[in-house]
Amino acid sequence: MAREWQKVAAIRRKRISLPRTHQDLDAGYCSTSSVADKGHFVVYTADQRRFMIPIVYLNSKIFRELFEMSEAEFGLPSDGPITLPCDSFFMEYIIFLVQRGVAKDLEKALLTSVAYTQSSSSFFSHQEQMNSRLLVCSY
Repeated sequence: MAREWQKVAAIRRKRISLPRTHQDLDAGYCSTSSVADKGHFVVYTADQRRFMIPIVYLNSKIFRELFEMSEAEFGLPSDGPITLPCDSFFMEYIIFLVQRGVAKDLEKALLTSVAYTQSSSSFFSHQEQMNSRLLVCSY
């Protein structure tokens, strides 16, 4: 029965895809498939870019901290994707560093940078809300 469902699902999602190299799989390859490859998990960045990350990266403190920041900012997704509080450029940089074994002081600096970006973006969105209220009140 399970095989029949797999066949039906495979027929429905026939897509043209580029061949992937082993390096692509290890490097946070941005896939359009709805299911993560074996040994990987999928996250989205704040700018809605999709990353397929090897599960072993969960051993990295930086990824654990990013998940905690994500929970604080976006909450726990009940049926949607996990969104991390950084943009795709920053995520690619994090993956690059984790692949090469990021030093503890650099890891701390990265997390501080993400936290600062979060707090400054929430500050600016609060400022925008206040400005729009002032515009409405003064009109």
